[in-house]
Amino acid sequence: MEDQKIIELYLNRKETAIEKTSEKYGQYCFSIANNVLHSKEDSEECVNDTWMKTWNSIPPTIPTYLRVFLGKITRNLSFDKYRFLHSEKRGGGEIGLVLEELEEVIAGRDSVEALYEQKELIEAINTYLHTLSERDCNVFIRRYFFAEDAKTIAKKYDLKESNVQMILSRTRKKLQQHLKEEELL
Repeated sequence: MEDQKIIELYLNRKETAIEKTSEKYGQYCFSIANNVLHSKEDSEECVNDTWMKTWNSIPPTIPTYLRVFLGKITRNLSFDKYRFLHSEKRGGGEIGLVLEELEEVIAGRDSVEALYEQKELIEAINTYLHTLSERDCNVFIRRYFFAEDAKTIAKKYDLKESNVQMILSRTRKKLQQHLKEEELL
């Protein structure tokens, strides 16, 4: 079923919207959640929460790209679940590594001013990502949005794991420089 028809089901409050969404995007959302949580049960729970949040979000929101909309919801719910499960420590696992890698670029800020600048920061990162080659952009997004490990990314792009690490390292350094030029760091 086409995305627009699925969105219309949500807009018309038809419960089949969830069924059709699950059929089309269930595996996609599960893989996002599982990359973060590494637990079948927790990932399935996040996917079910994604369907509920989507039901409650459409309307009033009408997504332009349903896949991206669902992916973002799943990712955010997965990170929330991860933080809940690991609230006392950030211990091992891919998410801890992902956050540490990005900390080098974007130091944690807690001020109200920093929250206000968040939109500018997001726009600057998106602008920067558009300057990258398609492969480097995809590697960056797979690592820092989908929380995939370097081995999985390397396999997908027929690279060595060390090449993926080098691409990520260079991309983070260039991103940091871009953010300094934009006076966001």
